[in-house]
Amino acid sequence: MKYYLIAGEASGDLHASNLMRGIKQFDTNAEFRFFGGDLMAKIGGEPVKHYKEMAFMGFLEVVKNLRQISKNLRYCKNDITNYNPDAVILVDYPGFNMRIAKFAKQAGFKVFYYIAPKVWAWRESRVKLLKKYVDHLMVIFPFEVDFFKKHGINVIFEGNPLIDALKQEEKEQEDFRRTNKLSDRPIIALLAGSRKQEISYNLPIMINLSRQIKDYQFVIAGAPSLSESVYSPHINNTDIKIVFDKTHELLRNSALAVVTSGTATLEAALLNVPEVVCYKGSTVSMLIAWAVIKIKYISLVNLIMKREVVKELVQYKLNNSSLLKEVHSLLPGEPKRQIMLNDFKELKQKLGSEGASSRFAEKVVTLTNKN
Repeated sequence: MKYYLIAGEASGDLHASNLMRGIKQFDTNAEFRFFGGDLMAKIGGEPVKHYKEMAFMGFLEVVKNLRQISKNLRYCKNDITNYNPDAVILVDYPGFNMRIAKFAKQAGFKVFYYIAPKVWAWRESRVKLLKKYVDHLMVIFPFEVDFFKKHGINVIFEGNPLIDALKQEEKEQEDFRRTNKLSDRPIIALLAGSRKQEISYNLPIMINLSRQIKDYQFVIAGAPSLSESVYSPHINNTDIKIVFDKTHELLRNSALAVVTSGTATLEAALLNVPEVVCYKGSTVSMLIAWAVIKIKYISLVNLIMKREVVKELVQYKLNNSSLLKEVHSLLPGEPKRQIMLNDFKELKQKLGSEGASSRFAEKVVTLTNKN
């Protein structure tokens, strides 16, 4: 059968590639055509456009590139029509993929949405569009099952594919410290986000820890989309190093992490790295966020566990003393550290066992085969 996949970001490329690998297990004649990245290309098929040509982040960047985004949408729709796939598989990337879902459904194609838009956090109105234009919605967090069921959508949940991705990486580990010229001192990882504005608000407070905790080395996880010049103004007069595009390797080698909210909070937990979650933004942007976001927690760990497992220091609660206090409480030997690690074990059980990508793939093949 023929499958058309659309992934517009690095994380989507990763999870889509593992899904494609699984589809090939259950459909030996599978053919792929896709918007995606290098990992998907390694699996095989026909790449149409690289996600780097589509990655517009932030309101202003989107507005400035509206013409290109419209052009990409038109091209994608025409390409799907010409390819005439048995299934269209949309991977995250809701701004683009929700529009493609509407087109594909109305054009008579079978539509799968893999890694559902986070409508439970904001823009809940999109649920109606998902119900109308998506044949099979595949979710990766257990709490999403009840959320969508409440809205009359029966979803597919087979676990979280991040577990598979992290497991696969274990086979490719390097001598991280030697390769990145790090000392033997234990590491505290600083994950300050992937956008310039996030880094400008959060990194200075994180870096201040290095002046107060002397027995550890602090290493910044550099976002692949940013240059060193974004970080360097904040790390003057310190020995803090930056390691780009190796976040998982950094976490595996860290005693604990200070993490700006996002998928990284879940990644740290799955890698058994105790963490403090912190987020600060402009007053205006945070007021808007508080007005539209309808969830109790900002970290995926707490959302999945439905209670505070990791401390969230948000906006006015985030300062030098509050962050220092929480970091100290998670250092080796502290009771709170072991409690958090025990909670991480429970978290992994909630997310399901390894092999989620393969289980999702089997569902895709089976449901595509059905008339």
